[in-house]
Amino acid sequence: MEVKPTEEFFRKRPVFPVSLVKPYFQTEEGKFPSRKKMLTPPEIVEVEDYPGPVSKIIRARKIRLNGKDQRQYLVRFKNQRADKDKWLAEDAIPDGSLHLRIFRASRRTEHSDQ
Repeated sequence: MEVKPTEEFFRKRPVFPVSLVKPYFQTEEGKFPSRKKMLTPPEIVEVEDYPGPVSKIIRARKIRLNGKDQRQYLVRFKNQRADKDKWLAEDAIPDGSLHLRIFRASRRTEHSDQ
């Protein structure tokens, strides 16, 4: 506890009245004001949950799982609607190296055209 009374207060009273002291409880937001609230990371889909072969990779994102950054890709499956798209880790994408190469090449051409 830290008390910063004014000079005038000490001229009138040489001691601080303990009855005015109240306990201070610091909340988690108070301890870490710049910390953002963590969202629950999305579940990674297991291989048997795939609705079919991969058509293309649409987007990429980086999330934090267990204290480590992990890149995930939004995968669209052949003959499936957009609501069936899934976020998958790089190593969980069937034929991932081929689809990732195509995805990265398309992103390079998009950025160079602008």
